[in-house]
Amino acid sequence: MPQWLQAGLWGLLAGGALVLGAAVGYRVKIPPRLVAAVMAFGSGVLISALSFELMDEAFNRGGLDSTALGFVGGAAVYTAANYLLAHRGARHRKCSGGRQASEQQHEGSGLSIALGALLDGIPESMVIGLSLLKGGAVSTVAVAAIFLSNLPEGLSSAAGMKKAGRGAGYIFGVWGGIALASGLAAVAGFVLFAGSSPELVAATTAVAAGAILAMLVDTMIPEAFEQAHDFAGLITVAGFLAAFALSKLSH
Repeated sequence: MPQWLQAGLWGLLAGGALVLGAAVGYRVKIPPRLVAAVMAFGSGVLISALSFELMDEAFNRGGLDSTALGFVGGAAVYTAANYLLAHRGARHRKCSGGRQASEQQHEGSGLSIALGALLDGIPESMVIGLSLLKGGAVSTVAVAAIFLSNLPEGLSSAAGMKKAGRGAGYIFGVWGGIALASGLAAVAGFVLFAGSSPELVAATTAVAAGAILAMLVDTMIPEAFEQAHDFAGLITVAGFLAAFALSKLSH
């Protein structure tokens, strides 16, 4: 199987967790604290993956300069885009409660929420394609981390969308489209950077890592802490440890 196709399928698998989570969140009433706990666990998994998989790999490939520049640049670009979308109704796009803006409350919020979800997913998916550039095998840790973080994201956001009055067509259209975009982003991560210099690959990997960390701090962790604040830190640590152990076992 061509490697670009492998990248796309792995990206589609990780993005498919959004649809799976959305289906559960739309049809089943799950306690908000449980959703928050899963989101906290997923946050810990992603923090571990970007620390020991992405940043370490970027440093080994391109050194500190490329890695640092890409990391800060990715965080800055994500923060700027998220700021604009947050002020257009997408601030609580991961929230399962009644805080997500409806179209009546904020005109254009539906499009902003969809764009925000896409903004959250693209850096993660590109990492999958980039990981294939190292030895021709995808990073199972990266795929597992993205899948585990996407599941509660889809679940929580879909529940919030439903409470905001959005229909099934909109909800599953958004998450299905983003799952497809995740596969395409993974293909792009592999195809666009195959044959590129180690410094460029390192910088791009670090850009994705910076964007992911900014996303976690700006969106996932606050929503998780709001509902599960008593145990959010401990659950996040458990997710971090699980991904750290997986990364060591896979090497």
